[in-house]
Amino acid sequence: MNHLETIELKAFVPAKDFALSMRFYEDLGFKIPWSSDDLAYLHLGNCTFLLQNIYEKSLAENFMMHLSVKSVDAWWEHVQNQQIAAKYNVKVTEPEQRPWNMRDFILIDPSGVLWRIAENTD
Repeated sequence: MNHLETIELKAFVPAKDFALSMRFYEDLGFKIPWSSDDLAYLHLGNCTFLLQNIYEKSLAENFMMHLSVKSVDAWWEHVQNQQIAAKYNVKVTEPEQRPWNMRDFILIDPSGVLWRIAENTD
């Protein structure tokens, strides 16, 4: 047995307005099975992260998450149907083919965290 075996890696994502960010991620489809005043555990399928009630502008605006999905078009449609951009006053770009063999779109959360929602195209 490899003694360096891993189980999971989670990022701690900053939130400027903790309650707003939790609603944003729930509208995206994430579940929140546990939260406190300072931290929330979010998951969707086998993808997880921790939302923290801490905000530092330079950190948030330089923080990036990459969500690999089976269908970027299904995710794009979901974001449009949920009216995420209008509801949360955030930026969403249209899906594009990238030179690194992925098709993705960018979604910026209410705190300025940039998400790339992508599918492999190779």
